Amino acid sequence: MLAHPDWVTPAPTVIWIHGRTVSKELDNGRYLRWMRAGIATCAIDLPGHGERFDRAMQDPANTLLVIAQAVSEIDGVVAALGHPQWGGAFDLARLALGGMSAGGMTSLRRLCDPHPFVCASVEGTGGNLGMLYGDLARPGAITHPPAAIAAIDPMAHLGTFRPIPLLALHSELDQIVPIRYIRSFIESLRAKYGPALVHAPIELRTWPETGAPMEHNGFGRVANDAKLAQLEFLQRYLSPVVPATK
Repeated sequence: MLAHPDWVTPAPTVIWIHGRTVSKELDNGRYLRWMRAGIATCAIDLPGHGERFDRAMQDPANTLLVIAQAVSEIDGVVAALGHPQWGGAFDLARLALGGMSAGGMTSLRRLCDPHPFVCASVEGTGGNLGMLYGDLARPGAITHPPAAIAAIDPMAHLGTFRPIPLLALHSELDQIVPIRYIRSFIESLRAKYGPALVHAPIELRTWPETGAPMEHNGFGRVANDAKLAQLEFLQRYLSPVVPATK
């Protein structure tokens, strides 16, 4: 799904990836907020979701497969945004990557390899998947082969994570992806960045309680605060030009 402020002016663009069991059309208000600020959106369906629905791919047992395939598809999405049919409307020099839950895991893993993104924003997600999937006491936990976890675990590939500004949003009471799985990753990433934090800051913004379902699906009564924080972050690092009102 593509959204653009005017389809003429080269606009910074966010590639956004939703969470498991939903689709790219979720939360159109997010995309409208970005568009009004001069930022374009390319929202993509996870494998087996939305327009390529496959119920088996939405089973929690296949989450690692979904993430791995989604990671491999991002470069093709970037290339498609640069196709002549769009007339340069998507500025490939000002790209951001982000996502929620499984989409956030996909984003963090993709950022561990060479990439064109200038900043990233994730929410309700984890970056330490070895810890997440190794916690078999977690409700609904599923056993996965260690090699399959390591292949898509951002923490296992931290050494090649190029410093870029990163914003992570999370509820302290998230029951689906408990905050410890992103907090431990953020702490390790900050240590890895070292002096680079001066020009590539990392922020983990949290709320004690949001009222959202399972404290995971959206941000409940603080949703506006969360979306505004994300918008301000994107404006800071993508430097959009807001189209003149017609």
